[in-house]
Amino acid sequence: MALGCSENSQQKTESSQSQLNQTYLYQFDLATELNDFLEENTQLSLIPETAAIENATSKRLSVTFLAKENYKSSLTIQPKKPWNWQQDKAFYLALDIENPTQDSTHIFGQVIDNKKQTHTRSVVIPKQSKHTFYIELKGEDLNQETGIRSNPASWQSKDKPFIWRWGVKNLDLTQIVKVKFSVTSLLKDKTIILDNIRLVDSPEMDPNYLADLVDKYGQSTRVDYPQKVETDDVLQKVSQAELEQLDGKLMPDRSKFGGWKFGPKLEATGYFRAEKLGNTWTMVDPEGYLFYSHGIANVRMANTTTITGRDYKKPIPQTAASDVTPEDSKGVIRASDDVLKTVYVASELRHKMFQWLPEYDDSLAKHFGYRRSVHTGALEKGETFSFYQANLERKYGDDFIPKWRDVTVDRMINWGFTSFGNWIDPMFYQLDRFPYFANGWIIGDFKKVSSGADYWSPLPDPFDPEFSKRAKATVDVIAKEVQQNPWCVGIFIDNEKSWGSTSSLQAQYGIVIHTLNRTATESPTKAEFVKLMQTKYQTIEQLNQSWNTKISSWNSFATGFKTQDLESSANMIADYSAMLSHYAQAYFDVVNKALKQQLPNHMYMGARFADWGMTAEVVEAAAKYADVVSYNFYKEGLQDKHWAFLEQIDKPSIIGEFHMGATDTGLLNPGLVHAQSQQDRADMYTEYMQSVLKNNYFVGAHWFQYTDSPLTGRAYDGENYNVGYVSVTDTPYKEMVEATKKITRDLYSNKYGHLK
Repeated sequence: MALGCSENSQQKTESSQSQLNQTYLYQFDLATELNDFLEENTQLSLIPETAAIENATSKRLSVTFLAKENYKSSLTIQPKKPWNWQQDKAFYLALDIENPTQDSTHIFGQVIDNKKQTHTRSVVIPKQSKHTFYIELKGEDLNQETGIRSNPASWQSKDKPFIWRWGVKNLDLTQIVKVKFSVTSLLKDKTIILDNIRLVDSPEMDPNYLADLVDKYGQSTRVDYPQKVETDDVLQKVSQAELEQLDGKLMPDRSKFGGWKFGPKLEATGYFRAEKLGNTWTMVDPEGYLFYSHGIANVRMANTTTITGRDYKKPIPQTAASDVTPEDSKGVIRASDDVLKTVYVASELRHKMFQWLPEYDDSLAKHFGYRRSVHTGALEKGETFSFYQANLERKYGDDFIPKWRDVTVDRMINWGFTSFGNWIDPMFYQLDRFPYFANGWIIGDFKKVSSGADYWSPLPDPFDPEFSKRAKATVDVIAKEVQQNPWCVGIFIDNEKSWGSTSSLQAQYGIVIHTLNRTATESPTKAEFVKLMQTKYQTIEQLNQSWNTKISSWNSFATGFKTQDLESSANMIADYSAMLSHYAQAYFDVVNKALKQQLPNHMYMGARFADWGMTAEVVEAAAKYADVVSYNFYKEGLQDKHWAFLEQIDKPSIIGEFHMGATDTGLLNPGLVHAQSQQDRADMYTEYMQSVLKNNYFVGAHWFQYTDSPLTGRAYDGENYNVGYVSVTDTPYKEMVEATKKITRDLYSNKYGHLK
């Protein structure tokens, strides 16, 4: 392999046992090799070799991530000259990693080229283990869209792949400038040991690596595990044994609405609300008892389907302009018999993933559906199937939905949860058995703005009158579903919008930067920004003097302004911050007014910020209008330092989503936070919850989600995570249930015991 390497590294090419050519970049024989290694909150040391690893050298690199006190810790390898890794053959970056500790370690691996394109993957290093791990950088698997968030390995190997996360799959391999390993928001320092960083020619790809991935129950055909179901009879027996344990009785310390019956009693308003007691925020249930919301989100059928690879020649009716529910939140949309007659295979690759699908005259064929659009996938639209729904029918018979609904509530109560999380099927709203959160999306033909990194979709333009109309339309539907029901804790509107990030000034103020470059006639938000600046600076000369710019006139500014040298102008940064605040406040004001007009007794729970898509300005805007501010935070736990800003905004807060997953039950992707096993993810759940419970500003935390993702990827975007409390066969993961009961048994005394 004629590939570049660091000046200080030794380069050797040889064959492994499998006769694959390898080019060593770093073997840690020489201390000078560490000249290429940059530390961020990380300690490095060369240590003697103590155990035999194939091709191991006399020394290895011990890496301790000082993660307990630092939000981010990383090790960056940056050669003096960029590497040239271009070659004709497929290859991967490999390294030997040992974890000598008693805790698994979830690390990210990034490869970066000179265009600042990043190729990001992650992997879990099991406790007390030694393995070779690899990052595939060139190969056929990188060049095809499968509709699966993380594909299975395309060749057989004892080595373990880093799992695809985000970025650019095909980098400029002639100019690789960095390789980075990092951890984020850990609760403990973590140590791993690295050796033999090398480039390896890939084995020949298995042509059938994507074929027959799932059996008739939607389970992996390639992995056996204790709760795997082989027959309908076993499925029903397991279900019956569980049902005998569900008595529907609340834990002894719970009020009717799930509050703390043995704790302080405050004013009873008949609805849920929030109140601060001393330095501690709490929710209060309708009877006046302290209430902490812990539950599971996404208890519905909408995300249980997967694309089959088939489509229909006869068109499916499209979404109406008046619709307020996005495609990914709809349940199983059944095609008519006439449409089914026009079926054809649109993607052989997808269709061959299934060992079995029912014939259209089979009783289980009712679980076929259709997605009229997808976010990411092998097809832009197509037929779907829900193995989860089919398994429910196998368990409970034709009338499976009411039985599933009632069993689900019984489970929540038995496991000690106090409420559902977000995205609950409205069929639960009027049961009057278990607290829930209603939800809605504001979609429609209103104008949009961009942050420059619009992952799910562009952002709304809240200054467009059409946005207010669509907000009202959404709330109209929610109000009809909720019917002023006191069991509704509050309402979430929208989710994980790309508001901006703090990774750079350009990312933080992306909404402002991209909007200023537009014309005021086409963008209501741009027109507002112009007015805001005209109010502050009476003349364009005053603005130019403040920003150190040469804008010819207000008309020129309104036509389009391209931001340059933002970092060099403190005044410009302050004004961009003011414009971003103005924009965000307008959004939250519109939503809050729509909700309070029709649902004045229910709390507005905010917009569910992703940690990758929020800024201080937007959080402060949410705090001004929302009753509770919501955050989706997929990490191993909450660090006090990172969340210190909560003291400043002084608002009740809630974790809208978190999870951990593993691959030991056959799923191809653990999820956003990796565990090594079901027991490990249960332990990690416990540690996460303990970190949330000790924070006085959080009034709840919701796990995402109830069911595992389809192994072959959810229809909308290919997510294929092991993040459910139940598997595709609706079988609970006992490790998660047991860990949850331990947390919920003492939930209130641990959270609010100091208030008695």
